[in-house]
Amino acid sequence: MEKKLETVMEELITRPGVIGCIFADHQGLCLGVKGKASTESAGIIHAMAEEAARLEPKSKPPVILLENDNRSCILTTTGTLTGAIFKSLN
Repeated sequence: MEKKLETVMEELITRPGVIGCIFADHQGLCLGVKGKASTESAGIIHAMAEEAARLEPKSKPPVILLENDNRSCILTTTGTLTGAIFKSLN
């Protein structure tokens, strides 16, 4: 899985506007990070996705968008993997 995840992260970081990405496992442990993303945020990202999913437990996991003046963060969970993509808004 590590090699496949590394390939996905390499592909993501080359997309226009993407400045970083991070992936965490079902316990919030960092599985991989690229660009302007911090391994320390893996647990927080996983916890936010987990809590948002509790709002409608019978639905698919939500896609969450966090945004400020110059960056956005899109996060979601698929299976046991939580991912976040950081984009520049400038």
